[in-house]
Amino acid sequence: MDDTTDALGGEPADAVGGGPVAEPGGELVQWRRLSRRMLVIHPFQEVVRSAPALIGLLFAGSTQGGHGHLWSLAGLGIMLLIGTLRWFTTTYRVTPQYVQVRKGLLRRQVLTVPRDRIRTVDVTSHVLHRLLGLSRVEVGTGRSDRKDGGTLKLDALHTHEVDRLRDELLHRRPAPASAAAASVAPGPVALDSVAPGSAALGTVAPGSVVPGSVASGPVAPGSVAGSPHAGATATSEMDVHPGTAGPMTEVELTALRPAWIRFGPFTLSGVVTVGVLAGFISRIVSEGNVDLLSIGPVRQVVDSFNQGALWLRITGSVATLVIFVAIASTLGYVLAFWRFRLTRTTGGTLHVTRGLITTRATTLEERRLRGIEVSEPLLLRAVGGARLIAVATGLRVGLGAQRGGSMLLPPAPLAEAQNVAARVIGVSEPLTADLLPHGPAALRRRFTRALAVWGTLTAALLALSYWAGFPAWTWQTALVLTVPAMPLAADRYRSLGHTISGGHLVTRWGSVVRRRVALDRDGIIGWNLRRSFFQRRAGLATLTATTAAGRQGYSVWDVDLAEALRTADQGIPGLLTPFLVSAGQPSEAAGGPAPASLPMPAQVEGPLAHRDA
Repeated sequence: MDDTTDALGGEPADAVGGGPVAEPGGELVQWRRLSRRMLVIHPFQEVVRSAPALIGLLFAGSTQGGHGHLWSLAGLGIMLLIGTLRWFTTTYRVTPQYVQVRKGLLRRQVLTVPRDRIRTVDVTSHVLHRLLGLSRVEVGTGRSDRKDGGTLKLDALHTHEVDRLRDELLHRRPAPASAAAASVAPGPVALDSVAPGSAALGTVAPGSVVPGSVASGPVAPGSVAGSPHAGATATSEMDVHPGTAGPMTEVELTALRPAWIRFGPFTLSGVVTVGVLAGFISRIVSEGNVDLLSIGPVRQVVDSFNQGALWLRITGSVATLVIFVAIASTLGYVLAFWRFRLTRTTGGTLHVTRGLITTRATTLEERRLRGIEVSEPLLLRAVGGARLIAVATGLRVGLGAQRGGSMLLPPAPLAEAQNVAARVIGVSEPLTADLLPHGPAALRRRFTRALAVWGTLTAALLALSYWAGFPAWTWQTALVLTVPAMPLAADRYRSLGHTISGGHLVTRWGSVVRRRVALDRDGIIGWNLRRSFFQRRAGLATLTATTAAGRQGYSVWDVDLAEALRTADQGIPGLLTPFLVSAGQPSEAAGGPAPASLPMPAQVEGPLAHRDA
């Protein structure tokens, strides 16, 4: 048997022991098993996961020897045995320093997460879990260099035990009464609702200010500020710091409105559904050696489709696909975000709950938050919608944002996304401030790149059509696609912009997906200044703020070099000073004077500047 110890949080593997661990008070922490009710769920999960293979065994055995049902039953029995063994071979324990999971039969593993490395706690309940009163827990460490994303999974625990475990892992334990009486610590409360363009959010009485918030205008102690919609109320008037004893309260920041479902068809999540269904059917057909054309209804549909004109077949196929994707996207929106709710707890965390059939709850510590991203995909932007994503350490972004737990608001009106973002980060200016344009050089670069890409592709396909016999429609299609590339290039330029406002670096870019990111200046750990050959000829540069959160870096694209240096110095005063020389002064790195023709007051001698995180 292979024994493996894995430390997910970066701790040495030899720090994990195999026996009971003693707490500071002398009590031993024993290994515990998952809920016995998982003896129902684990076997069912294994059968569902192996369903295509079992169906394939049924068809293959029936066509070759007539014993397909026996092969299928044998496979079913093996899957049920594997699912049952998962419960007997999986144990876990929570110590003052670690969360550990021990699993495996032939290959024994002990997975360890140091509690000070825990970034998020995800709670998911599928249909069977909910029927049996269970929930699956995923403890995230923020490690993105691992195959499993640096998560430890407990599948599954009783729901009441999950709530207690989540509070224990993300909130500090109550301090002694003497320590609580000796100090008064701030605790977060609700912020005022913020309309776009407003300059203030409102504050609270001393001792209860939201971490990282900047506001003006008093709010009575214990009161809850206005909400953008009805229902934004606090569950209690008592503010309790996570280091003091008392009940945990929460304030609702936003909740799903039925009117938001209209944005569902424009998310295009139904495309994934189409791909999954196509892959599932293809696998069954392949493993079961099934001829779909031998099925009567399928044969009739194919024959009637082939009898129509070509243009009619293409139009009908596209229309059918669009309708199916729109319906699937809307259903997916309802299933994923029904009963969506974003709250702030007095323990200094943001809590997201959502889901119709499968429910999910994600808890994020606000001290991990470094900024916010307002994402506007092209179709969603056309109907005035946007999504809100947290820029935080330990959370995935981009295509994995929803799955990684960083989504703070599903597709909703842009004004709602701005209001919620302002209430999360504590200021509204980064969401509504005017951005500085990037000038005509950046505009020319957008059109030049679009023409260069499509022009080169068209020329290459034309040459291949002339000398290698490629179909003529290939280069003709590339030539036609050059036309929509022009307005797309213009839109990419209109999306460019940046500023520093409300203590945040604000940058915007993109056309197919336009993103506006407000990154807290305290979360910036360095600057990266890049200049390609063509950028140097145009006097442009790309300034990237490096950070430990989100995408690890957020760029101000194709900005004038002097403006890039000014922005960097304004973002972190003095950080770039050792790397700059005035124009015309000797440079030790270059061994001579800077080029006199360079249209800027200074130039960078080093490509990257960092400060201590």
